[in-house]
Amino acid sequence: MTYAIIETGGKQLKVEAGRFYDIELLTAQPDEKVTIDKVLLIQHDGEVNIGQPLVSGATVEGTVLRHLRGRKVLVYKMKPKKKTRKKRGHRQEITRLLINSINLNGTVLAAEEAKAAEETSAEETAAE
Repeated sequence: MTYAIIETGGKQLKVEAGRFYDIELLTAQPDEKVTIDKVLLIQHDGEVNIGQPLVSGATVEGTVLRHLRGRKVLVYKMKPKKKTRKKRGHRQEITRLLINSINLNGTVLAAEEAKAAEETSAEETAAE
């Protein structure tokens, strides 16, 4: 299993090829390709590449699926015995990003198509 730890929106996120993740809002349009260069760690076939702070030559490529708003978070402030109450809500703007591939120095370590091929071969062997 190949995965990478990336930094986006001030947060660190473990990503795998072929999966989608909800991250902070990106300026890209839906169905647009995005390349993330802030890769902190890559694990591929038991070999781990750790950056200091970033892995040089490592990129993660993805496709923006859509923009949406997250769940509502309620903030309720109250001072007892003072009749002071404030109720506020907030919904974060997020982007759903599909990870296409994980690359290191121009070599594709994991791709969405390769993962689908591995799953179908595993299903065939299990059926036999």
